[in-house]
Amino acid sequence: MRGVAYDRFGDASVLRVRNDLPTPPVGPDTVLVRVHAAGVNPVDITIREGNLAGAYPHHFPIIPGWDVAGVVEAAGPAVTAFAAGDEVFGYVRRDDVQWGTTAEFVPAPQRCLAHKPASLGFAEAGALPLAGLTAYQALTEALDIGEGDRLLVHRAAGGVGFFAVQIAVALGAHVIGTASPRNHGFLRDAGVAEVLDYSAGLISGQLPEPVDAVLDLVGGDTLTDAPEQVHDRARIASVVDPLVRELGGRYVFVRPDTHDLEELARMADAGQLRVPIARAFGLQHVPDAQELVAGGHVRGKVVVTLR
Repeated sequence: MRGVAYDRFGDASVLRVRNDLPTPPVGPDTVLVRVHAAGVNPVDITIREGNLAGAYPHHFPIIPGWDVAGVVEAAGPAVTAFAAGDEVFGYVRRDDVQWGTTAEFVPAPQRCLAHKPASLGFAEAGALPLAGLTAYQALTEALDIGEGDRLLVHRAAGGVGFFAVQIAVALGAHVIGTASPRNHGFLRDAGVAEVLDYSAGLISGQLPEPVDAVLDLVGGDTLTDAPEQVHDRARIASVVDPLVRELGGRYVFVRPDTHDLEELARMADAGQLRVPIARAFGLQHVPDAQELVAGGHVRGKVVVTLR
């Protein structure tokens, strides 16, 4: 099998295109997906550098990537929701780290997949799952965002942030986003009602009054300031810093969930959720794709396309 893999932890130089990767196993409840596109996310760099070695079993060679869009090649005998030929997308976070999505095939537990939104191409669908699920679960579970809520989203033009503001608008919230001035128009086009410049001082000092909920995608001083930004500390959620719990808020670590993927697909097909692609790379340029994501400040999503 052809794909990108690495045999040791390190910087982007450990990534290699290989033609000799073993064929993935297909378990009873596993779907073998022929990969068309794989999203690139910061966690891919975190794993490659060895920073999650204490959280999951790792088995070399490791194929990077948790986001996928593709076509079902085969399905295990216990799989009932998918069949060969189905177009799918998903967040393929398995219980160990080895079989990632930047290869010709990936074995995906059926809980990680949903049918691809008809309105999205494979590149767009492959860029949506991890960041989209993170935003959706933070808003609907940790923050319980609903009609009329005033929601503050930090780093609103980033991958998770841009999905969060769109989902929140669809849920009926009044959304305030923080971003650099060059992204203010980008956010207003997505339905953000107010945009604040994070470089202009503490956000709590820029708000005329506290909001109902805060989604932190930055951490550090931004998170420390969050209690001054919100009426109720219980409605602070962070996806980057577990210390939010010491402030009385919720830490969100995204999980695979077919129902939530189906909701993202429904929103996309209803025109409520768009997926801007910042740049698409071929398989041989995965190191460049990861370096771009690691540098931050990418407006939209980075993907690797295999077909």
